[in-house]
Amino acid sequence: MEKASTESAKKHTLTATARAHAVIGGVREVESFDEESVILLTDCGELTVTGEGLHIGTLDIARGTVEVTGQIDSVFYGEGKDTRRGFWSRLFG
Repeated sequence: MEKASTESAKKHTLTATARAHAVIGGVREVESFDEESVILLTDCGELTVTGEGLHIGTLDIARGTVEVTGQIDSVFYGEGKDTRRGFWSRLFG
């Protein structure tokens, strides 16, 4: 079991350049996005990118790659991948 979780963690990558460009690999789905935040479900859990004037430049879910441009202020991880909650539990929960 440990090997499987390690392999999945290796699929996730995050490369940021000058706080203006980020390429994120290991993306399973885009949960939401606007000009102030991009929330992604990755192989390592929920990832939130916040800033100003954010845009998704490249989105290739088949390859699991997302490119974000704009002024990136923070990048942080939320809950782990195994604790993903559905819409109703997030709404009421």
